[in-house]
Amino acid sequence: MAIRYAVDLIDTERAALREIISKNKAKRSTIIHAYILLKADRPCGWTNADIASAYDVSTKKVEQLKKCFVEEGCEAALYRKPVTNAHRRKITGDEEAHVIALYCSQAPEGHARWTLRMRADKMVEWDIVDSVSHETVRRT
Repeated sequence: MAIRYAVDLIDTERAALREIISKNKAKRSTIIHAYILLKADRPCGWTNADIASAYDVSTKKVEQLKKCFVEEGCEAALYRKPVTNAHRRKITGDEEAHVIALYCSQAPEGHARWTLRMRADKMVEWDIVDSVSHETVRRT
């Protein structure tokens, strides 16, 4: 099978990877990535299967790491990307207190209890929030 992504380390990269391994102060995943990149270097002659079995990872992981190294560089291959899918809460603590107070208050005329949609509409009406769905009120 042809090598799709060939890793050719320069001396400074090789030295940086060996330093990460020798200091043993980085995260485990970073150290494993450093080992994999060193063995994936073309002069070493290790195959993806050999590397995967030596470091207890899948061959897919080795291929992905090599691809990341070739396309994005050494730093990107070593370290994980920061999480970007962190969700901001729609309702903060103060607004949550208003939801609870609204829930504890008397239901409007003609209704036995508050519905989620009525609570969401009342929060917008009272300018507690700009907009909110009934599902967000339910989760709160």
